[in-house]
Amino acid sequence: MPPDLILFDLDGTFADTAPDLAHALNRVLEEYHCPPLPLATIRPVVSLGGTALINLAFDLDEGDPGFEERRRRFLDIYLEDIAGHTCLFPGMEEVLDYIEKDRRRWGIVTNKPAWLTDPLLAALAMTRRASCVVSGDTLAERKPHPAPLLHACELADSVPTRAIYIGDARRDVEAGHSAGMPVIVAGYGYIPPGEDPVAWGADGMISSPLELLAWLE
Repeated sequence: MPPDLILFDLDGTFADTAPDLAHALNRVLEEYHCPPLPLATIRPVVSLGGTALINLAFDLDEGDPGFEERRRRFLDIYLEDIAGHTCLFPGMEEVLDYIEKDRRRWGIVTNKPAWLTDPLLAALAMTRRASCVVSGDTLAERKPHPAPLLHACELADSVPTRAIYIGDARRDVEAGHSAGMPVIVAGYGYIPPGEDPVAWGADGMISSPLELLAWLE
């Protein structure tokens, strides 16, 4: 049967958040008198989170002197204008319209903490449209653990066998399969060079959100 619940990862799958994250990261680099990084360098790292971005910019690991100070400053700047240049990926609005007109439901499952997820979705006018939103700190577990996806199914009054998950990272595939649902890789997302998403073992891959419509039928 076609899925009645469509779940999306947020950064790199549902919305193109890289421009605003790159802006915040380059602001921190500027404050520390370092040259900016091009968006093309930052973009593939976005799905790995703030820790990976600070590592990219400053070659610092979590626990290193100065790491937490820079990470905190980066997130503060990002929150100030969280959706200044962020938008849904082209075709995503049409996909959501299709889902809603067909009286099916959709939701977000992300490792982004709620204090960033919630204002971002509000700025995109998506809060009331989503049937469920599970952030990285909603539960004790995060992806690749299946618990966030199972929780999303409960919130949306569905079951994993009637759900489908779309993400742009290996952990998304691992989480979805562990939860017992098919997973589609967003090939247009933030996939680092050298990664082979075909090797992740997903059930399919799309190069644009509109290609998802064939899977929903």
